[in-house]
Amino acid sequence: MFHIENVAQEHEFMTLGRWLMTHTKDMELTILMSQLGLACKATSRACAKAGIAGLFGMAGEQNSSGDDQKKLDVLSNDIFVNALVNSGACAVLVSEENEEPIIVPPDKQGRFCVAFDPLDGSSNIDCNVSTGTIFAIYEKSEGGPGKVEDILRTGNDIVAAGYCMYGAATELVVCFKGSGVERFALDPSLGEFIHTHADVKFPEGGGKKIYACNEGNSNNWDSKILDSIAWFKDNGYAARYVGSMVSDVHRTLLYGGIFVYPADKKSPKGKLRVLYEGFPMALIVETAGGIASTGMFNGSVQRMLDLLPSGIHDRCPVILGSPRDVNTVLHRYQSSSTSSEKPIGTKEAPSFIETSFTSKLEYEQWVQAGMKTPQPAR
Repeated sequence: MFHIENVAQEHEFMTLGRWLMTHTKDMELTILMSQLGLACKATSRACAKAGIAGLFGMAGEQNSSGDDQKKLDVLSNDIFVNALVNSGACAVLVSEENEEPIIVPPDKQGRFCVAFDPLDGSSNIDCNVSTGTIFAIYEKSEGGPGKVEDILRTGNDIVAAGYCMYGAATELVVCFKGSGVERFALDPSLGEFIHTHADVKFPEGGGKKIYACNEGNSNNWDSKILDSIAWFKDNGYAARYVGSMVSDVHRTLLYGGIFVYPADKKSPKGKLRVLYEGFPMALIVETAGGIASTGMFNGSVQRMLDLLPSGIHDRCPVILGSPRDVNTVLHRYQSSSTSSEKPIGTKEAPSFIETSFTSKLEYEQWVQAGMKTPQPAR
């Protein structure tokens, strides 16, 4: 039987704008987030109409990473830059698609700086696989015109972060410093993001046994990563890998498991970008009760949000997910400082105890418990 929407019973809508005004009490941040929401809606529409509008294929240019740009890469970047520059809330913008930072004209400057990847997973565009947008928001550190130093800070200074996934539905996931992770879904009939889930957390106990990584790179991984993936396989874990960070992290957040994109012999600094991929996803994961680490990076195991980027397109390794599974990987680096294997990087590696546990006793208790007790990142 044919059914129509029961609009007669719908009179209460917690839209993104209403939620922001209720929970942040910050007009300028609300304006900024509303413009980000508009850019996400425009990008979602462009992805949905890409085949009809002739937006599949290459644009004939390269981005800051040296990757060939797709037509939708260019269009989505233009959409976000235009929306943010004209919001009146931004001072500095950093995009994966622009080699240099964008300094907003003085007459349009606000107090925020935004780093973003306008279309993550764009290699999947032409085959209609989910893509997404990732962003991190900083507040200018001092008065005066915005400058690149306002955004070259650790992830601990992020005010808000989020991602929007363009799939079967368009979902916006955001978190604000000191608050929880919130989910919004785009209602096409209203043209609005509607709040659907509050204070999202990783499933208790770690959730489903899923690992996500590109095993095509395994010949270049260090032994600790290889051992970890072998352990997952031997213990009943399923492999799930989309190749779009937004999609893989979104599944990991909701279902549990782990996402791994480590440093390797080919990319010793890692592949993913710190400011607009690593940091925002790390903040979301930690806020939801997970762990976000670099794994072995520059000779030590580090909490991702503690990194201090020196350039706007710096890279880092990424290991994030439920404490159960991330610690399964990280504890294998305990012996790195005494192992004969030379770790990827240059500095002497501290033990895993120094980097993730508050004491040796705490670590030993965790091991004796079968590595089942969730261990938060320090």
